[in-house]
Amino acid sequence: MGYSGARGGLEAILAAEDLVRTKRDHAPSPWASAGQITGRFRLAVDRVMGEAGLYDESTAAAAFRQAEGDTLEASHLMRAQRSTLPRLAVSEPVDPSDMVVMRRIVPAFRQPDGPQLLGRTTDYTGRMLEQPDGQPPAPERGEGKQAPERTEDERRPRRFLDLLRKLDLVADQRSGDDPEPYDITRRPARPPAERSAVLAAMARAETGALVGLWYRSILGPDGHVHEVTLGELRHGRLPLSVRHPHTGNAVSVGEFRATEAEAIEDLDGADEDRARFDVGYGFCFGHNERKAIAMANLDIANRRFGRSGPLEQLLLLTVDGLDSGGFLEHLKLPHYVTFRSMVERKRAMRAAAGSGEEPGAAARPAELAESAEPGESAESAESAELAESAVSAGPAESAVPVEPAELAESAVSAGPAESAVPVEPAELAESAVSAGPAESAVPVEPAEPAVSAEPAGKDPR
Repeated sequence: MGYSGARGGLEAILAAEDLVRTKRDHAPSPWASAGQITGRFRLAVDRVMGEAGLYDESTAAAAFRQAEGDTLEASHLMRAQRSTLPRLAVSEPVDPSDMVVMRRIVPAFRQPDGPQLLGRTTDYTGRMLEQPDGQPPAPERGEGKQAPERTEDERRPRRFLDLLRKLDLVADQRSGDDPEPYDITRRPARPPAERSAVLAAMARAETGALVGLWYRSILGPDGHVHEVTLGELRHGRLPLSVRHPHTGNAVSVGEFRATEAEAIEDLDGADEDRARFDVGYGFCFGHNERKAIAMANLDIANRRFGRSGPLEQLLLLTVDGLDSGGFLEHLKLPHYVTFRSMVERKRAMRAAAGSGEEPGAAARPAELAESAEPGESAESAESAELAESAVSAGPAESAVPVEPAELAESAVSAGPAESAVPVEPAELAESAVSAGPAESAVPVEPAEPAVSAEPAGKDPR
């Protein structure tokens, strides 16, 4: 099968791109600035930052606007932008205990250390669609509706996991050493991988894919993970520090928002400590509670069952939105040559099986060449003729006498129903591959020249 590049269609492609820009940038509705998108579509912006692995709200808002609301396409634009940026420094390790919480809930414990801060959430709101004609008025606050002031300690509450460790209820999964975290932006992670690589892959995963994989691990065919209890969920701001290039001291250069989740699993395996709990961890950019909770649950599942099943491979190779979405998107590109080769193989197999075709049902290879796209060579049609002639040999056709010394060379050309040539016993091992089933032998004169078998249907003599 000959392959050639498909040419043409450039004008149509440019026209399609121009249509996208015209409808997007010159729509009759008012222009949406990056600030408006960040303020009104904050969850979408946070999701784009998390799946792109780059924290910058204005860049994420611009990518979301250019992608016309497609979060996967916006994440693709963000990663492409990130690949052009220099690496100026490496940040210091972040301690999640330093988070200034804007939302903090502990579903596992009614009265934890510190307050339960519901923050900005719709968890307890009825799903009733509101359709205002314009911008709704600002809510009026009465004297008793003022938000209470929170102290610094209340904004940095003690972690619920610290309480469980104090009660000796947590199985310690931490190793004594502190290895360098795996950087999946430098080299892809492949199983078996260390925990930091799996966590990094989940932190950058497509949210829907990660939630779907978590749900499958509980209810699907792989269901060996019990439903876990959510220990603590936080959303807040964390400081970002780097080392000063001259003094070597840690310097705060800004802050970023993140979501953190800790899930609790009851250990019930035969070789597990049933007197303690296991804890999974989830962490991602922005406010994305679904991803953080699914990540914490899958962290436990991967530690318990990842090496014995396909879970680790699925986490490393299937949840990245750009990988899976990119493979799906490429199916929309031209596959003319691939499909035509499949059609030719189907017809060749049908002809070899001897099944009759209705008149006009099968097009000749020349017709396939005529129907090819502009720019494709006619070599594929010639190869199709070769494929058709290769299977047209009928049964019980005679072969041409061949010198015994040439049998090994001509054995590959013998069809399944061609006659065999008798040889001396010393040559039986060499000529055994050329013998056809139940066919007559023709004696050979030693002085006759060797002739290779011609394609079936022709008499070489």
